[in-house]
Amino acid sequence: MNALDTFFFGLYPYICLTVFLLGSLIRFDRDQYTWKSDSSQLLKAGQLRWGSNLFHIGILFLFFGHFAGLLTPHFVYEHFVSAGDKQLSAMVSGGIAGLLGFIGVTLLLHRRLSEPRIRINSKTSDIVLLVLLWLQFGLGLATIAVSAQHMDGGLMMAFGEWAQHIVTLRPGAAEFVAGAGLLFKLHLFLGMSIFLVFPFTRLVHVWSGFGVIAYLVRPYQVVRSRRLNVPAGHNQPRRPDAGV
Repeated sequence: MNALDTFFFGLYPYICLTVFLLGSLIRFDRDQYTWKSDSSQLLKAGQLRWGSNLFHIGILFLFFGHFAGLLTPHFVYEHFVSAGDKQLSAMVSGGIAGLLGFIGVTLLLHRRLSEPRIRINSKTSDIVLLVLLWLQFGLGLATIAVSAQHMDGGLMMAFGEWAQHIVTLRPGAAEFVAGAGLLFKLHLFLGMSIFLVFPFTRLVHVWSGFGVIAYLVRPYQVVRSRRLNVPAGHNQPRRPDAGV
């Protein structure tokens, strides 16, 4: 393991997570009016519905799939799912979701770059974000072909150990990634970099989605009437300044 592996897979994840969390908190505190997705539907609706729906279906499935797949300890499922079977299911489901997301983000990127009105009203961060997502989807799809050459699930287990060591603050996380191929390392690096730029892009509206979940499980709001409770048979008291 060299110094680059130690930095990019041992230290860089913590840099990205710190900027991701603190940056999101600071932006919410200082620039709440920018806490939105900045839809361009009013400028041109063409390609938006297909692109947006395909992108969101793909990215949401992949996010939660990666979250569960990487952070679930192997002993939880090893008695009924082998590492090889887990890799196969991840390749199939992830490949379908990745393809949908790749098509969706391609449509969104083409729409934003080819339509003059949308291009003029786009921020640099909008273009950079779409390019990063397009590359990340492409790298993810490319890793499927490489993974098909070794179906024992060993590399997937190594990535899981790396992620679990990172989130539990255990040392030696980079050792699990050091032997991976360049394509996998680029995929991991770009994925972490998306978290790094997250607070500075329209992606911050993702937090609002989690806020909706909290809204659904909130306690009922108690509303009390401001009207005075006057016993039956008594006149309603008048304000001192009330006319006669």
